[in-house]
Amino acid sequence: MGLSLATAERWVERWERQQQRYAVDREERFTVIADVVEQAVTGRPGRPLVVDLGCGPGSLAARLARRLPGADIVGVDMDPVLLELARTHHADAARYVDAVIGEDGWTDALSLGRPLDAAVSTTALHYLAPDTLYRTYRQLAGLLRPGGLLVNGDHFPPEDAALADLAGCVGRRHAERGHAFADEDWDSWWTAVARDPELTDLLAERRRRHGRSATGTDSAARLTVPAHERLLRRAGFGHVGVVWQYGDSHVVVAIR
Repeated sequence: MGLSLATAERWVERWERQQQRYAVDREERFTVIADVVEQAVTGRPGRPLVVDLGCGPGSLAARLARRLPGADIVGVDMDPVLLELARTHHADAARYVDAVIGEDGWTDALSLGRPLDAAVSTTALHYLAPDTLYRTYRQLAGLLRPGGLLVNGDHFPPEDAALADLAGCVGRRHAERGHAFADEDWDSWWTAVARDPELTDLLAERRRRHGRSATGTDSAARLTVPAHERLLRRAGFGHVGVVWQYGDSHVVVAIR
């Protein structure tokens, strides 16, 4: 028996609130990513093809689907709980794929059939170790059409430690002004999810998978924007840079 829509709606709504703690100006970051993708596909023939890397419960995919109703969106994630929430609550936004980004065969699992117009991600790729991240960037460069984009919204610390502290402060103050800390955090969200009987089997599968994946580290979280730019250029992207920033939250764009 599948997950009920009411249950999925409840947990996705709570997910959206708790994520405000972590993604500085999260809604604006989503909007910027959609702006970039829309600009890249406007005027091109056919249906745009976009992959959402580490799609979670479908937050970005759903927003892109509303902005680009004619696009084909593929969401990929390894978390069975979050994928089921996406499939139930945002069923029409994307086709969802259960795969581990960076592992052997993950791009084949996408079953794309044609070159990508864009690959997007928010607060997901930092889980990849640097060597896996570089390999993933190379694979994405191979999947994208010429002129296609990789758009990554995430937290990238400045190279200067003093500036990193200030950038973190800017983010915290922004979250405080928006009362983001009034809601539950990551750990309390998962603790609450564990008490929902509808999610028991999915949580058991999540525990079974935990630690099996290459995404089990947070190694790339410490990589700066220049470090990502170097990896992206080595991977085959010709134009790389930041198009939006608030504190240490950035949107980095790389053009194939």
